Amino acid sequence: MKADPRVEWFEHRDAEAWIHAVAADMERILAVELAIRGEARMLLSGGTTPAPVYEQVAVAPLDWPKVTVGLVDERWLSPRDSASNARLVRESLLERADVGHFEPLVREGLTLAESVHAANLEASHAADACLAVLGMGNDGHTASLFPGSADLDRVLASDQPYAALDATGCPVAGEWPLRITLTPAGLARTRHRLLLLRGQTKREVFERALAGDDVRELPIRVALGLGIEPLRVHWCP
Repeated sequence: MKADPRVEWFEHRDAEAWIHAVAADMERILAVELAIRGEARMLLSGGTTPAPVYEQVAVAPLDWPKVTVGLVDERWLSPRDSASNARLVRESLLERADVGHFEPLVREGLTLAESVHAANLEASHAADACLAVLGMGNDGHTASLFPGSADLDRVLASDQPYAALDATGCPVAGEWPLRITLTPAGLARTRHRLLLLRGQTKREVFERALAGDDVRELPIRVALGLGIEPLRVHWCP
């Protein structure tokens, strides 16, 4: 990986080493935040890639009742659905650690617009997150910022932490095109950003992202050059 001041690149020999390293990085960031502020807030992504990391960090000796956990994005479906990010985070972390507070994005009984409003209201009253854990698809999307989606320009320009996005027609969105996603403005409020990558294909996509600047082509570029801290990228084959 070519040196880039926007990125700290961590390469691990295999999936087991990757899981332990990412969990240790998350624990370190949360421990520092708890020591300085007495509380911590982090935003997590869903998917199968980070689940074992969350299970590992759940056993960390942290003051979990003082930790708030939110989401980077969410599909517009029931929080009990097997494809829900909230369910994945609940099963891999919240049921294993005594977390103080969880901020869902889908609010049962509310419309999509009302859920987005509630998420933005909660985020506006919360402390800035010390940590956001991001993933990236083979199409270069991160959170639910899908290249080619009709709503992408509006979401990229939003000054709110969260926005609704319709990814109809974007193959990677699958059968859940309606999403609630962290915006670039929301991501900019996080102090540390971890990007979790596995496999050669994603490494090549990320290297292509570093070589250009068109966010609409590869939305992962929104995570580059934010704030003082570089994007911390953990990769394994």
